[in-house]
Amino acid sequence: MIELAIVSGKGGTGKTTVSASFSVLAKNKIIADCDVDAPDLHLLLKPEILIKKDFFGMKKAYIDKDSCIECGICIDVCRFDAISPDYVVDAALCEGCEVCFTQCPVKVIEMRENKAGEYFVSETPYGKMVHGLLGVGEENSGKLVAIIRNVARYYAEKEKADYIIVDGPPGIGCPVNSTLSGLKYAIGVTEPTESGLSDLKRLMELFHHFKIKPFIIINKSDLNSDMSERIKRESIEEGAIFLGEIPFDPVVVESLKMGKPVVIYEKESKAKNIIIELWDKTETYLNKEV
Repeated sequence: MIELAIVSGKGGTGKTTVSASFSVLAKNKIIADCDVDAPDLHLLLKPEILIKKDFFGMKKAYIDKDSCIECGICIDVCRFDAISPDYVVDAALCEGCEVCFTQCPVKVIEMRENKAGEYFVSETPYGKMVHGLLGVGEENSGKLVAIIRNVARYYAEKEKADYIIVDGPPGIGCPVNSTLSGLKYAIGVTEPTESGLSDLKRLMELFHHFKIKPFIIINKSDLNSDMSERIKRESIEEGAIFLGEIPFDPVVVESLKMGKPVVIYEKESKAKNIIIELWDKTETYLNKEV
């Protein structure tokens, strides 16, 4: 079983467009959306939720006002201004550091479990999907990503899947690290801009750190052919497998507006045909590696 993450150094490169299409094209797979802060793979794959579970992140402080002596120590020691003058903790501001809990002289502050989000096991027209959503302003996105990956692996082993197709988060932060940890293969989707190249370089450093075999796709490549050539050249120099280029195609935008992966959209599309070829090429590479 091969776990393949599709990530990007920045948002808006077309990562989820590729992820959704590969999720449709891959046979015998489990789909995982690890972009828990701003998931949108569900908009294209239309999952029907089978199982919903709460995700609990860090504990948050709670003050028993009936027993509180209102000494003010907790307000003074809270660096996040999470405690109001009337001794109520704002859960959105509380970082769970426990300083108020340890400093309270009468021990009326407790650390309570805090629901920080949810995760789901769903059925899509293209296979089972595991996904989640972190609450607004909540922490521990990496922990939720780890849970989603573990659940996806459970179903992949149970159903003897050949692939887990992972739509990862953008950037190089905690949820991306949690997405890439322990993987052998990942695809970086970029765009032909200076910021696209800069963020791809940071992503490549992360690939090297985790000893991941990187594959690179340039989306909307024909918008800046010189930059596309530069990205291709530098990616190969960094040891990546350059999979190919996807041209800008208004039909892709149209398919996304209609909530459909472009590879199943009714209209003929140059980008659609190329994405199909890119999956075939990816699958060939992966089968050689196994």
